[in-house]
This record gives sequence, structure tokens and C-alpha cells, in this order.
Amino acid sequence: MDTALPLPERDPGAQRDVGAVIHAIRILQHLAGATGPLGVAAVARGTGISPSTCFNILRTLTRARFVAFRDSDKTYTLGLAVAELAAGLIGVSHAELIRPELERLALNYDMLIVLWRVTEDGHIVLIDRAHSHTAVRVEMRVGLRLPMLVGAVGRCVAAALDLPADELRRRFATLRWQSPPSFEAYLADVALARQQGWSLDQNNLYRGLITVAALVRDRNGQPRFGISGITISGQYAPETFSRLGEELREVAAFTGKALFPLGHGIPDQE
Repeated sequence: MDTALPLPERDPGAQRDVGAVIHAIRILQHLAGATGPLGVAAVARGTGISPSTCFNILRTLTRARFVAFRDSDKTYTLGLAVAELAAGLIGVSHAELIRPELERLALNYDMLIVLWRVTEDGHIVLIDRAHSHTAVRVEMRVGLRLPMLVGAVGRCVAAALDLPADELRRRFATLRWQSPPSFEAYLADVALARQQGWSLDQNNLYRGLITVAALVRDRNGQPRFGISGITISGQYAPETFSRLGEELREVAAFTGKALFPLGHGIPDQE
């Protein structure tokens, strides 16, 4: 199975990507997701790159030790140079790996971007945040702990858990909101979050605040992290929240595939 991570959409106004580099990335991703060594033809089929181009790139990557060639059956696997690069990430927490995305989103949307960890005891804990540069901004402290089904992140968690309606109603009754939604409204929001991959909380959890959120899930679909954008009500047009929600969904999906690759049991790192 090809588990290559999708490359981000290219902005038409941005500089053009280098085709050979893109091909090399796709080849390495395909080899990383393979269950065993692959020949040139299999790599070409899996990546959609022509066999001749695959062969030349594989040969170059082999010389640089990013790919290892098995002469006995003419197949390729990842090489030692990949491990050398990855060694720089050993001991780096998940939060540190995600932080550049938090900072990018905070700068692009000019709002607070927050990273939540979903705990095994049914809570979400704020573990990192990136601020905007506006004079007036929302602040939330690291370590803040909330029930995992509350707010925008909570709607996404509820969508991922797909609990029976009676069980969800029972848990919903224990949640505390400054301006509580009805259970029917909450249930509709959960269904929408399941459909679109992100959710919105408008003045429910905290009066005067709007939150947009998406969920980072592992390969088993279990909630691991939430990423949310938080701002003061009345600061942005509604379409901004839709655009942010879609981008949070993409960032969360990519992050989940990167942190929890198929067949690799990466432990939680705070």
C-alpha cells in the first residue's frame, strides 16, 4: 500500500517546485510505506513516475545512501542516510514538531493558535500555543485542562468517537459552558464536524470568543491532538473561519500521518 504523504497544494503565485525533488520525495515516501523491498517497476507504478525517471533518481539516491540497492533481486529499500536525518528528531516532542505549523497559522490568520493533547482520562490539555501580533489578543495558559467533549475540539472528538446518541447525551449533560448549546444543536454540530473535518464554537464555551478546530488522529482513527484557532467575536468575516477550518483539517491530517505512520508504534511524547 502506498502511504505517501500528500504534498501541499502549490500557491499559483509562489515559486515553482523543482520536479526532480518532488519525484525524489514521492519515491522515498513510497519506499517508507512499503512492506518490503521494491523493484523499479513497482516504484514507478506506485508513484506514477516513469520507470526511466525512477531508475535515475533511485540510482542517485543510492549513491547518496538515502536508498539501499539489493543486487540479489534488484530491489530498493530506504538507506542509512534516512536514519541519519531522522536521528536529529530523536527526543524531540510532538509539540515541538507541530509548533512551526502553529506559528505559521498564527501569523497568516492573526489569531491565537492552540495545540491540545487528548488524554486517556477524557480531557484535553493545552500543551502549546502561538500568538498573533495584534495589540489586543486572546490569551490561554499552558496546562489548561478541559473535558474532551467541550468546545470546538470537543465536537471533533465526539465526531471521531462516534458514540451512541444516548451515551453522548449522558456525557453532554456533565459539560460546563458559559452559554450552553442545546443537545440537539450540539449533536448537529458533531455531525457537521464528522462531515467537514473541522468544527466551530461561537460563544458557547466562552462568551465573546469564537474557536475553530480540527483533530489530529492516529492511524487507528483515535483522537491524539486538537489544533484550534481562537479569536474575539466580531473580528473576522464568517468566510475566514471556513478557510481556517479547512486549513486546520489539512494540517491535522498531514500531522497525523507524519507522527503516527502506518505500522510504526510511536509513543506519546509531550
